[in-house]
Amino acid sequence: MSETTAFREAGAANSGQTGPSLANPLPGVRTDIVSVAGRIATYAAGPEREGDATTPLLLIHSVNAAGSAFEVKPLYDFYAGKRRVFALDLPGFGQSERSDHDYTARSMTDAIHAAVEKVRESHGGAPVDALALSLSCEFLARAAVETPDAFRSLGFISPTGFEGKAREDATYGTLGKRWLLDGLKATSWKRGVFGLLTLRPVMRKFLESAWGSKAIDEPLLDYDYITAHQPGAEHAPFYFVAGYMFSKDILRLYQALKVPVWMSHGTRGSFTDYRHKKRVTNRLNWTIDVFEAGAFPHFQLLGEVTDAYDAFLAKVGQLSRRVVVPSAV
Repeated sequence: MSETTAFREAGAANSGQTGPSLANPLPGVRTDIVSVAGRIATYAAGPEREGDATTPLLLIHSVNAAGSAFEVKPLYDFYAGKRRVFALDLPGFGQSERSDHDYTARSMTDAIHAAVEKVRESHGGAPVDALALSLSCEFLARAAVETPDAFRSLGFISPTGFEGKAREDATYGTLGKRWLLDGLKATSWKRGVFGLLTLRPVMRKFLESAWGSKAIDEPLLDYDYITAHQPGAEHAPFYFVAGYMFSKDILRLYQALKVPVWMSHGTRGSFTDYRHKKRVTNRLNWTIDVFEAGAFPHFQLLGEVTDAYDAFLAKVGQLSRRVVVPSAV
């Protein structure tokens, strides 16, 4: 693949096209792919050698009012110096399509499937290491249950699904509330609600809450503000706020994973409820690390996070891809 940008447009009348003021969130090669979830922007960097057997790494950002691949930038930049690394903007975020359609756990999972397929095509069909942040850990877990052979390992940073009331339904469903979505999308509310969510002071407060500190990453805030003020930026966040991206069966999915899993989370900030972590703590294929940081530990303690993740990956190379998993305790 040459160091040029490759685009495949989703259609001439694509209302999800971002404005010219939005730069790509990550350096490297941008490739846009068309999937059932819409046009998805992906990014790639790092060594690319003929016959390279190194497992590619795919990074997946979180979901909020202003999500984008910028949220994984510290990891992307770090691993680009060691291996081939990829990232994507999920549907409705960053440089991906932002047209007015449904944004659900299903569509986000489909986007990950599409990105993984493209990454594997560029590496001879080999399975990938994939690492997700926050709510996107739920989408990655579903993708891995559906296509386990596509993944060598999974990484979850600050994963949702272990907090609050146990979400362990036997079948797929979301927490989506149609009345709430309809209210958010109503013309009289649309601009006011999203405008409030994306005021710069409000966005700063969210990041401070996530960090557990006022010492947030200022470039991330800058990018968040710009990406949240692009055409169509409100569509996906409204589905997020209305619950359509939260799966009712996520604990069952986490417990069904067979590939090696690395989970990490912080001890500070607003996102520290992991009361159901005991469901996976004693499973042989799960490794769990805790950091004295907030929900974005890779911004705050990059060296500690990458050391722990690399130690996990070193073990993965010594394990069979399929692990016998004991019953949950």
